[in-house]
Amino acid sequence: MAPETSFGHSSEPLSGPGYARCGSHDLRHSCNSLLGAQGVSARVRMEILGHSDIRLTENVYTHVVPASIREALEGMGRVLALAT
Repeated sequence: MAPETSFGHSSEPLSGPGYARCGSHDLRHSCNSLLGAQGVSARVRMEILGHSDIRLTENVYTHVVPASIREALEGMGRVLALAT
């Protein structure tokens, strides 16, 4: 699946019953964040989105998913519990 056909730069919003106003650009941000939450490397996400610079992928398109924060903190708690 080619990034330019899957996550193109169209600005047409999705519409219909049950859809919040969401354009394809919003989906590109969501795609990157959800792939990151699954552990997909930044380099692979950069390629999927068609970015030429990994800094754009990481600094602009990555948004932290709340479940990832919770998981990281729970892991830290487990490590600290082992240290005591």
